[in-house]
Amino acid sequence: MNRIAFGMLAACLTCVLQAQSNPVIAEMKANYTAVKNNLLKAAEKIPEDAYGWKPVDSVRTVGALIGHIAGAQARTCGIVSGKQTTVDVNKTAKADLVAALKASFDACDAAWDSMTDAAATEMISGRGGQRSKLGMLVSTSIIHNNEEYGYLAMYMRVKGIVPPSSDRPM
Repeated sequence: MNRIAFGMLAACLTCVLQAQSNPVIAEMKANYTAVKNNLLKAAEKIPEDAYGWKPVDSVRTVGALIGHIAGAQARTCGIVSGKQTTVDVNKTAKADLVAALKASFDACDAAWDSMTDAAATEMISGRGGQRSKLGMLVSTSIIHNNEEYGYLAMYMRVKGIVPPSSDRPM
């Protein structure tokens, strides 16, 4: 009986240690996943006819905003992973832009999945010069995406659509 209990305890400890082997990356990836889910749900929730709309002349259309997010992610996550990814962001149809957004998230998922706490501080060349891999991922796939989601949420509100981050059951 003691051997079985000891074996189970050892297995549990191994699982806990593996989960904690990259705690910084795990925490940052959770933030990335939250904004990823909001952006994907928003892109899918907005109707096709709104993709060409913009609230004022001086800002991007909904479709251009989705394309901008997809393009920025594909470039940055491709640099971080070493696998250059391009997506066609010059389309205007909702289906094409949602597909481009999903492809850019696939590239970022791969970059996040390959990241470890040790690799996070590795310096690489990117927009703005030398940056850490983690710094590049955080600045685009979390900070930039949250900023762009904020714009998109306002576009949705003006159109009478509840943004995904607010569309929760009470």
